[in-house]
This record gives sequence, C-alpha cells and structure tokens, in this order.
Amino acid sequence: MQKTHPMRSPSPGWHRRRRIPAIARFLALFCLVAFVAIACGTGPEGQTPATSDTDRIVVGTTQNLRTLDPADAYEVISGTLLYNLGDRLYAYKLGTTELQPELATDFPTVGDDNLTYTIPLREGVVFHDGTPFDAEAMKFSLDRFIQKGGPPSSLLADTIDTIEATGEYELTITLKRPFAAFPSLLAFSGTCAVSPAAYAIDGPFQPDMFVGTGPYVLAEYGVDVIRLDPFENYWGEKPANEGIDLQRFTSSANLFNSFRSNAVDVAYVSLEPDQIASLLEGAEAGNWQAIAADGNTVNYMVLNVNSEPLNQPEVRRAIAALIDRNLINNRILRGQAEPLYSLIPTTFESYSPVFQQTYGDGNFDQAKQLLAEAGYTPENPAVVELWYGANSNKRASLAATLKALAQENLGGALQLEPKSVETTTAYQNLDKGIYPTFMLDWYADFLDADNYIQPFLGCAKGSEETGCEEGASQYQGSFYYSDRVNELIDQQRTEQDPQKRRAIFLEIQESLASDVPFIPLWQDKTYIFAQNNIGGIRLQVNQQFPFWPLEKVNPE
Repeated sequence: MQKTHPMRSPSPGWHRRRRIPAIARFLALFCLVAFVAIACGTGPEGQTPATSDTDRIVVGTTQNLRTLDPADAYEVISGTLLYNLGDRLYAYKLGTTELQPELATDFPTVGDDNLTYTIPLREGVVFHDGTPFDAEAMKFSLDRFIQKGGPPSSLLADTIDTIEATGEYELTITLKRPFAAFPSLLAFSGTCAVSPAAYAIDGPFQPDMFVGTGPYVLAEYGVDVIRLDPFENYWGEKPANEGIDLQRFTSSANLFNSFRSNAVDVAYVSLEPDQIASLLEGAEAGNWQAIAADGNTVNYMVLNVNSEPLNQPEVRRAIAALIDRNLINNRILRGQAEPLYSLIPTTFESYSPVFQQTYGDGNFDQAKQLLAEAGYTPENPAVVELWYGANSNKRASLAATLKALAQENLGGALQLEPKSVETTTAYQNLDKGIYPTFMLDWYADFLDADNYIQPFLGCAKGSEETGCEEGASQYQGSFYYSDRVNELIDQQRTEQDPQKRRAIFLEIQESLASDVPFIPLWQDKTYIFAQNNIGGIRLQVNQQFPFWPLEKVNPE
C-alpha cells in the first residue's frame, strides 16, 4: 500500500506562530544583541551572514531534516536536498511538467505487453566518490530503494516486478501490472542513483550522508546548517554559485526576521500567511524579490463514511455545499491560495471542478435541503466533529469559520464542533476510524493525476457495505469503498491514450463529488523570497527548488 503524506513531516500549514511575550524590554534588548551578532558574524542559530563576499547562497527554512537516505526519506526538505544532490533516470524540465531524460538518454522502449521498459543510460557519469555509474549501479540503487522497506519503498515495490542490467548502459524493468505513469514515477527524488561503494542493502539506513551523481556534494551535515559544495566532475550543468548553506530556523518568526535583516539570501518554507503578506508588501516596495508559483499541494477534509451521521451521503453533501472557498481564501489565507474543486490540482489537464459544478460555494439552501432529506432539522440536528492538528492556526481558523457558517445559515440543522489533537497522535490513529473528519494536505510523489486519486480512493479489501478494510482510503481515514471507482483506477493506470485516460479521470472525479468521502478546499501557492542580489530563482511545478541556477548578481 502506498504511504500517504500525513505520515511525512508537517507541511507549512502545521507551524505554530509564536506570540510576543509580555517582557518586552528584555525582548528588545535580546533582539538588538541578536541583530548585532548577525551583522558581525554568526547569528544565534549559526547562520552565515547573507552579506558575505563569497558566492555561496544562504537559504533559510524551518523544515526539520530527519534523513538524507533516499530509501528512507519522505519529507519535503529531504526531497529538495536529494533533488539537488542526486540524479534520477528522469526529471522535469525546469518550470514545466514536461518529463525529460536525466541519467537515462532517452525515454523507455515499452514492450507490447506494456510491462517491459528498456532504458538506455548515460555514459561517462561518476559518483561523488569516483565510482563509475553504469546499469549495475542503477539497478543496485533501485533494488536498495525497494528492499530497504523505508516509508517511500511501496512507490516502486507495488509496481516493479524485476530490475535487470541487460547491458553495461541498459536497464530493463518489468512491472507487475501496466502503469501508464511509470516514467513519471522514476522522477521521484528518492529514486536517485547512489554509489554501490558507499551503501549496502543490508544494514541500517545512512541518514547523515549522501553519495550520488548530482551537481552538489554533501560537505557538512549539521544540526542547524547543511552545506552543499559544487561537484567538480558533474556531467551536466554546473552550479552558478560556490555552494549552498541551508540554514534551519526553529520558527517561522526567526526565519522572517532573519530574512528582513539580510541574514539569509533566500527564505524558503515555511512562513505564516501574515508574514507572507508583509514580505509581499516589501517586495512591491522593491526591498527584495517575491517569487510565487501555483503549487500542487492540495488541502482537503477527510470524511469518515462509516461514522454517524456521515454514513449518510446527504450529510456529507450538505457539508460540501456549506463550504465557501472564496471566503476561506480571503479571510483565512489572505488570498495566498487558489480555491480547489477536485482532489486533482488545477495544473493538470485532467482537473475538473466537479464540486463547483455540483455544489458551488456557500450553497446554504442546498445544504438545508440535503440535511432535511437525511432527517435532520433544528430540533434534531446533525452533530459533526471537525478535527485538525493542534499546532495549525490556519486550520483552527478554518474550523471556527465553518462552525460559524453553519450556525448563521443552516438554522441549527447542522452543528459543527471543532476539536484538535497533536499531529503525531492524529497520524497514528487516522486509519483506526477515531476521527469523523480531519483537515489535511497532500503533496504528490510524482506529477500525475493518479497520485491524487489512487492514494485517496483506492481500496484493496472491503465492500460497499462495510467500507474499506485495507487500502489507501482506509489509511487516509475515510474508509471509502466503491467497486466502480476501483475499476476506474485500474483502467486509468493501464490506459496509454491520454485523451481516454482523461475521460476516466473525469468519471472518477464525478464519483468523488457524488459520494463525498473527501472535500477539496484549496490549492497552495508556493512563495520564495530572495534578496535583490540573487538571480536564477526557479521553482519547479512539483515544488522542488533547484539550487544550481542560483547566483549572486548586481541588482539593477
């Protein structure tokens, strides 16, 4: 079973804003001392000043790095680092969803059975430790990814049957069943090549090292700072800078203040909406740069179809009709998102705004009618708990807003009760059916609509009477089961014709809007802020951040 993203490190939405303590005099003195420390050398969290004369780039983040082992890494920050330290068989052309060969020299030759993929490999590539790259090394890397059994292993383990080096620079992969998006799966950051001389399939993971073939080598793995140096023998485009210092901050407030004081060159995930709004104003004034891009992270509400009263489709549909996405975006998200009407993001051709077409936004008359059909009235209200992570201000505000919308517009027929829990506890219990609802987000492993459908709606074992007993929807906490949707998921995975595949995705999305096991809410925008002397900033559609184009320039 494919692991779902709630098991990863919390996304930007989970960070808690820190309140200003009452001891203002002490804080003012402390901040003055901290600012002097940053201006003169190393700051309180170990950051190198961004005003340094070197061409190294200081990138600030609040993300916590758990591991750099590709077979174990399943977090945003580790994916970004592996993207810059390693190479995969395929990658996305910068700024697009167009797949292109990387360690492969061409796209696979697919057998008539749609199971056999033969891939030609690049010659003259070496690993960071000098070991030559060839088909055996690539086979070792993918075998290790699967056999180590780490969190991301099922991405390949569920799909691949065998991997063989059928030539010195030729790899042949046989699938268990046809999968139309397989080449996109090989662009996942963790499928990068690693040196067979530095790693083993047996033994523990290697969290604090990386030996691959990418444009950077890992120079230092520290608690607060990760340093990347350019790889002199890199086969491809060389970095335009002298290296990257990834500086980790303990809070978004520290990252925000350090960027404003020029202690970091680039501020990269995560900042609160009010901090982003402030930095956007500063960018408009010319103080620094703001780079915004439509992201592929979807925010949604899980509905447990086995729990009362959500076991009645009319109640689930009523909640869907209650949602006012434009109000949420403007009031809670400060306009920093895009309303979303399907689990598939708007950046995909397969996207269809089925929830907009079926329910609209804030359709209170429809919600009241649906509740009445289910037998719920002001005298006999439907009571539904709204659960969210305790350290997410944004989702706390969302739950309060939805509660108010129901109180003000549904005459008491629906009572929503916000409740919070620590995220670690939530992730451990989501698949146990404890929560009738939960508000989460999801970022894709690979850029294909399948990765927004199968991990939500697929179910390996169950029935429409009992719900999902084993599979993706059970793991997500929805317990949704549909024979027809399972059949459609299998069909789109084997269909090679893009137009026919889009038609299948449309039917799946229509079932999603009718059955409502999940309610899509919004699609994140991704923001990067950079000082005016930083050039070459590009953000991939899959939200990977390429470091090698970054360079220091003379601002106009």
